[in-house]
Amino acid sequence: MQDILAIYPGSFDPISNGHLDIIERASKIFAHLIVLVSLNPHKKYLFHEKERVNMLKEATKHLNNVEVVSSNLLVIDFARAKGAKVIVRGIRNQEDFINEQNLYAFNHTLDKNIETVAFFPSANTLFISSSGIKELALFHDDIKDFVPESLANYIVKTIRKRFK
Repeated sequence: MQDILAIYPGSFDPISNGHLDIIERASKIFAHLIVLVSLNPHKKYLFHEKERVNMLKEATKHLNNVEVVSSNLLVIDFARAKGAKVIVRGIRNQEDFINEQNLYAFNHTLDKNIETVAFFPSANTLFISSSGIKELALFHDDIKDFVPESLANYIVKTIRKRFK
């Protein structure tokens, strides 16, 4: 493992096993991984920023080289400020690929010294999305296979309470 700092940004609203899969795999490759709860002005969040940070901290507490923070900076500015060399992204499907390709081009234009590394989710997490998890929880279906086990009840209760 090289001594490389990487940033894995996302909204994590809520964290899924797909997110955790990428975090765990990236943590084996990079010396230090910062999981960044970042602001996306195009999204309306169900979970507050602090809740998302706390859920991620709970889900990643077994990973010694993972830090969870939040920031309202552009991801590339945050990476630059931290001295990160890599931005980690996840790609589940063709739509994600197009979005990530555009983000890469944008970020690379702003800073050619920061690379983007894309991870494909493992086969058993490929279809999981935060919006799907919210829908299952809202309509009283079980989400335990799709989110970290220690957070399942909290996620369900929060979603049902906020959609009343």
